[in-house]
Amino acid sequence: MPILDREPSKDLGGGDVLPKLPLPALKDTLDMYLKCTKHLVTKEQFHKTENIVKEFGAPGAVGELLQSKLIERRENTANWVYDYWLNDMYLNNRLALPVNSSPAMVFPQQNFRAPIDALRFAAHLISGVLEYKTLLDVRSLPVDYARGQLAGTPLCMEQYYRLFTSYRLPGPERDTLVAQESCVMPEPEHIIVACKNQFFVLDVVINFRRLNERDLLTQLEKIVKMAGSEEERLPPIGLLTSDGRTEWAESRSVLMRESTNRDSLDMIERCLCLVCLDDASGPELSDTTRAMLMLHGGGEAKNGGNRWYDKPMQFVVGADGCCGVVCEHSPFEGIVLVECTQYLLKYMIGSPSKLVRAASVSELPAPRRLRWKCTPEIHKRLASSADRLQRLVRNLDMNKMSPDAYIQVALQLAYYRCHGRPVSTYESASIRRFQEGRVDNIRSATAEALAFVKAMTDGKLSTSDKEKMEMLRSAITAQTKYTILAITGMAIDNHLLGLREIAHEMKMEKPDIFRDEVYLISNQFILSTSQVPTTVEMFCCYGPVVPNGYGACYNPQSDHIIFSVSSFHESPETCSDEFVKCLVQGLLDMRELFNKCNSGSDPNGQRKGQTLETHTQTETSWQNKTAQRPSTLTTNQPTLPQVLVKRADQNRVEAQTQTLSQGEALKNGGKSFQ
Repeated sequence: MPILDREPSKDLGGGDVLPKLPLPALKDTLDMYLKCTKHLVTKEQFHKTENIVKEFGAPGAVGELLQSKLIERRENTANWVYDYWLNDMYLNNRLALPVNSSPAMVFPQQNFRAPIDALRFAAHLISGVLEYKTLLDVRSLPVDYARGQLAGTPLCMEQYYRLFTSYRLPGPERDTLVAQESCVMPEPEHIIVACKNQFFVLDVVINFRRLNERDLLTQLEKIVKMAGSEEERLPPIGLLTSDGRTEWAESRSVLMRESTNRDSLDMIERCLCLVCLDDASGPELSDTTRAMLMLHGGGEAKNGGNRWYDKPMQFVVGADGCCGVVCEHSPFEGIVLVECTQYLLKYMIGSPSKLVRAASVSELPAPRRLRWKCTPEIHKRLASSADRLQRLVRNLDMNKMSPDAYIQVALQLAYYRCHGRPVSTYESASIRRFQEGRVDNIRSATAEALAFVKAMTDGKLSTSDKEKMEMLRSAITAQTKYTILAITGMAIDNHLLGLREIAHEMKMEKPDIFRDEVYLISNQFILSTSQVPTTVEMFCCYGPVVPNGYGACYNPQSDHIIFSVSSFHESPETCSDEFVKCLVQGLLDMRELFNKCNSGSDPNGQRKGQTLETHTQTETSWQNKTAQRPSTLTTNQPTLPQVLVKRADQNRVEAQTQTLSQGEALKNGGKSFQ
């Protein structure tokens, strides 16, 4: 039986009573593990795995021992998987943060007619940050509640309070997530402004008074002037933070030998956030270009050194209007980044810039440039970091598009059409219903989805349209069932992780189940998918999680869905442009299937608000526009989809020639966020 919480305890994040994360029964997890992997491997591989799993889960075997230890751990901790998950997902990872780990939100393109406009935008943005920080300080954010599947449950708010009070400290083998506690040290009252690869301390509180927007603008103007001084310009130390985590840890140790560097590092590590005033990056600013510039800054030749990737929040304001925010992902999930960013953009739209001089701090002291003492060893490390970042810049292949469709099944269809096989797919599911809950994984590559995509790509036309519709229904039903397992804490990935880590803590030889080839295959998430729905005009992007994989981030809007698809040029197996083409074709094929099967029941194709209901990790499903349960698919069919495509070299959305009119467009929603 699964271990559930009968007496919920208090969650300090939002003040609501939240239960502990449940612990699934060992047999349930092992059975589901076999079900999730059977169709992804050969019969020989699966037969071997089946025997290993049977032995692991036998009465009195190692699985029962590890499960008993997990039960003890659950009794003694607020969240039995949190530390394991944080280390496994982030802190043990030795890859560089840009592209590989840190997602970015891309703001609408800004039209700055003069350099002062960019600084006004930055000052206004900083004012919004300080307003939001005030809400956090007094813990007055309203509690989030689940929407979509199992709506109405209060969600843990603790992640919000790490936005401006945490820092990822690099380590030789494992990083540390450092949280600044007010009881240990004063709350930070400064931000760091990066300009021309230089770093400046901008105090936002002087003489116990928060700077107003006019004063912030004045200080930013001083910083730009100071950064322009060639005589005082220092090496681009920020490049070191873009390196692999072990390499950066080693470089940081070298920097720490000098007291000047220690002081500068301390100021950066304790700041509220970074504001990166970027130089213009070039004439072409398509959505795809802006997305890539947010992810890696364009390398050393552009703004790659104008960053400090260990800070959770880096707000980028480009002189050419390329703006957004880069997030170090370990302290919080995407919903926290989305909610904070939406607050800021709405603040800037709804709260006019207040540049009148009123009740300001007179005689503002000039912002302070952070100094660095660089040895020849540091210069050598900077050159190596710059080279590695440049390789990352050249390697990233991204394509942004905006279609409407049944997202997760369409992604499975796109991958199968591109590569002729199914692969393990990662789709995050929020477990914020529980204390300190982060995410578990929805395994979207179900056997039912595979049956559907095979039927859709069968050149022999051996499957009727009616049968294909039945298969689509089955795929969506399987997806929904697994989603509910995941969001209620009963999925398999966290449980298997816990069993593996308990064995490691007990200094046991790694059990066969975790050395098995199928386990390794099932955890290579070649297709990493996430939903980041927004209510304001912006979009999210991130890189693949494996060298031969795709990152597919999507943002459902009222009449279209924005996809940002990424891969690496160095992989001969992947191509973002080809994946996008397959995704578009799959969406058109699915539209045609619905057209054929629905023409009798709904000849006008004009039913409103009746499509599939699906869950999102961000707990903001598209129900308000398109709610309907999968079981009603045969009686209430959705209208026909509109497919919109945004290419890498286009700034405007261009409709495909096959696209239906706006009035006929399908408005449909999708799944989860990492």
